[in-house]
Amino acid sequence: MSRQTQSSMLLVAAISGGIGFTAFVALMVIGNFTFSPALFLALLVTVAVAIFLLRAFHNPVEPPAATTAAAPVAAAPEPAPAPAPAPEPKPAPVAATPEPAPAPEPAPAPEPATAPAAATDGPARLEAARAGGPDDLKKIKGVGPKLEAMLNRMGFYHYDQVAGWTADEVAWVDDNLEGFKGRVSRDNWVEQAATLAAGGETDFSKKVDKGDVY
Repeated sequence: MSRQTQSSMLLVAAISGGIGFTAFVALMVIGNFTFSPALFLALLVTVAVAIFLLRAFHNPVEPPAATTAAAPVAAAPEPAPAPAPAPEPKPAPVAATPEPAPAPEPAPAPEPATAPAAATDGPARLEAARAGGPDDLKKIKGVGPKLEAMLNRMGFYHYDQVAGWTADEVAWVDDNLEGFKGRVSRDNWVEQAATLAAGGETDFSKKVDKGDVY
């Protein structure tokens, strides 16, 4: 084995070993790999780099042969004749300005999809949720899945409904929540619903969004 071959082998070993060690450290620190998988992958990287370098050292790319004859210089093209002047455009006929069409009469405002359900007492209720679907009332602290289903059966589907309850309406709902009497005023639903209806968040609604509650 010649000295040049020995030198190239040592250089390949040093470079591939350094890259393999770097890959091992990166897999352990950045990739959070355990020792055995990181070592295995680092060895694969080392072998791949060594094979690539050996092929590069022992199969150098031969430079392309120099051209023996210079390419003939192409004759300069004759200048093209100057284009004839374009004819002056004729003025376009002026179109008559049409009279503006009369403005259409405004269409009558559509009736709400869900009219409030008739109620002899208590807050106004809905027959069903609005077109966008019901709000997630479970984001109100104190409202679980069972209580949300009960509120929907009573005609309450949206935050703005709860946020608009008066003191008398809160008292009515408190008295009519079977098994949950007093929950509205005790957990201050109206204030929570007002925040959610305005697009805000509460500490409890953030926990619900993260899946920490249900």
